[in-house]
Amino acid sequence: MKRAITLLIVAAGGLYGQHPDTLPLKGRIELPGVDGRIDHLTADVKGQRVFLSALGNRTVEVLDIQTSKRVQTIADLAEPQGVFYDPSTNRLFVACAKDGATKLFDAASLRMLEVAKFSEDADNIRYDARGRRAIVGYGDGALGFLDGNGKKTGEISLDGHPESFQLEKAGTRVFVNVPDRKEIEVVDLAKNAVVAKWPVTSARSNFPMALDEPHHRLFVGCRGPARLLVFNTETGKEVASVEIVGDTDDLFYDAARSRVYVIGGQGFVDVLEQKDADHYSRIAHQATASGARTGLFVPEWGKLFVAVPHRGGQHAEVLVYETK
Repeated sequence: MKRAITLLIVAAGGLYGQHPDTLPLKGRIELPGVDGRIDHLTADVKGQRVFLSALGNRTVEVLDIQTSKRVQTIADLAEPQGVFYDPSTNRLFVACAKDGATKLFDAASLRMLEVAKFSEDADNIRYDARGRRAIVGYGDGALGFLDGNGKKTGEISLDGHPESFQLEKAGTRVFVNVPDRKEIEVVDLAKNAVVAKWPVTSARSNFPMALDEPHHRLFVGCRGPARLLVFNTETGKEVASVEIVGDTDDLFYDAARSRVYVIGGQGFVDVLEQKDADHYSRIAHQATASGARTGLFVPEWGKLFVAVPHRGGQHAEVLVYETK
């Protein structure tokens, strides 16, 4: 019987060609008293801090990476979702779902400096380095722009609520997941308009997204069925589809290692190896915790953070993995 069990385990490990040391767990940051859903994270690389949106807890938690401790909390937020730390100003943008507000904080004192009101459901935040502005996805379909002082400066309409979106660094395009329309909408910031709409047909619920700009590849995580779809950003065509963990809400591209990290609420992180621009294989299926579907990859630290929500006897915490 023992031999049969051993063979089964070996076979299961070989099913995905797993490399057991690909993503070792290096630490945990406990979040006592934090309840409910946890959404997105952002890093202050120089200050060795991570900011975590505890949506269900109505707080943003500030984590010290050197001590693996929570050190501060921003309370009384209306369901914080997206967060972005601006190192050039030491300021923190926080987008809230319930009231549509995006609040700007001094990241040293955590004093609120400004509030920008959107119609509803302020969600993901990205930074446009060329325009020196934050971009917020919100409402029934729009990208809103905020200057460095948190003031609204404009918007671009979309066909539905934007989930994850990614900006080119060498170009002017923004790729936006619009799951309600089963498409990726392509925005040109120079033209201030939507210039293309790419259908997502082989899977639905396209939420997280990452960009491999040098290879012109866009990674889109879908939930039904659970697949990673890869699109050619020069043609808008799907070029690859790979099975992944279920209920993903964050995924990241590791350019240095040619890998994609997919975080799923099913309780795993999948590590996919990029063999070339059109071919990918799963090399690790790392167990995490139930409902842990968001996180953050910080290439400067070589670390992947996975947010674990409080569920029954499962305590809220952040798991810290080393990428190798």
